[in-house]
Amino acid sequence: MIAVLENANVVDVDAATVLPDRHVVIENGVIREISPSPVRLDEAERTDLAGRYVIPGLIDCHVHATAYSANLSEQPRQSPMYVAARSQEVLRGMLKRGFTTVRDEGGAEFGLALAVEEGWFTGPRILYCGKALSPTGGHGDLRPMGVDTQDESYALVSLGRICNGVDAVREAARDEIRRGAHHIKIMANGGISSPTDRITSDQFSEAEIAAAVDEAEMAGLYVTSHTYTARSVARCVRNGVRSIEHGNLLDEETVALMKEHGAYLVPTLSCFRALSEVGEASGFPPGRMDKIRQVLDGGIKAVEMAYRAGVPMAYGTDLLGPMHGYQLDEFALRADVVPPADLLRSATSNAADLVFRKDIGRIVEGAQADLAVLDANPLDAGVLPAFADHLRAVYKGGIAVA
Repeated sequence: MIAVLENANVVDVDAATVLPDRHVVIENGVIREISPSPVRLDEAERTDLAGRYVIPGLIDCHVHATAYSANLSEQPRQSPMYVAARSQEVLRGMLKRGFTTVRDEGGAEFGLALAVEEGWFTGPRILYCGKALSPTGGHGDLRPMGVDTQDESYALVSLGRICNGVDAVREAARDEIRRGAHHIKIMANGGISSPTDRITSDQFSEAEIAAAVDEAEMAGLYVTSHTYTARSVARCVRNGVRSIEHGNLLDEETVALMKEHGAYLVPTLSCFRALSEVGEASGFPPGRMDKIRQVLDGGIKAVEMAYRAGVPMAYGTDLLGPMHGYQLDEFALRADVVPPADLLRSATSNAADLVFRKDIGRIVEGAQADLAVLDANPLDAGVLPAFADHLRAVYKGGIAVA
């Protein structure tokens, strides 16, 4: 199948420029040519974009596609088939918002990714870690204090899996790699949704962190880490973690360390804003709302420090349940401290570089034809924060999906 998107203003996200009056030839889901003049192909299906702006499909580097509810402790108690059915609606919503690729940071696994890839489910392609690795009592341990046992069946959908000690961490990482993980995630800091830890607690020894990194790198993969505090971030970065998730409580010294090691920051400001506004109504346990206040104000300060220091950032949201509807808000929340071109890169080319994918995140020949069509120039101030108002079409693999 050959299609041509005619009269398009193509946005070069790396150069932060617009290529006017381009004609994009798509063949079998891949961009074959970007021509400055009309293309003669009698058999092609043509769409006149009439000067609208075309950008790469968006990439969200921190989602939980199976989180149909904000109460993550409920998921392992549900049938995996029910969770998958509810996940379909979550994924469909992401695609309609312009996200053609998402990186799942705990919950989704090969079955859900394959269902999307084969077309059984409608949604963005899923790059998954499987279950995040967590120590006992860590952010991936969702047992309340009065519960001793945990069903270890892998088929049950859950945010994480428990492993203690270097050998157990290696075994768990190898098992996730065996199951097709695109990366390994570790819980190296306390979290909001976990019932028994503190935001400030470090999790995993540095030897355990290094073991996870070693296993990932041997498989040609990388490690992401759930981390808030500067101390926890530094422990991870020193031991080779590539992607720091959240990072709300960073300091200047740790930001400099991230820059030195080439680590990425994936802020998730929209998550904390959504939790503070509608968390309890979405099923988030009321007793954990005080944790949100500890990290809410620090997030934008961390983004500003990282941007000034030149730390690469990618787009992430970390939304749960009904809060998935806030997915585009990350643009508005960062807009005061990050210029439009860099903001756009965070959700396209930067994100693609983070996940080691050269075939997404840019509109170039040979890339996947994952595209979003806007009625305004996203490099202009105010357009990205109002993304939903300007979105006119979404293409995944050259097929219009929204």
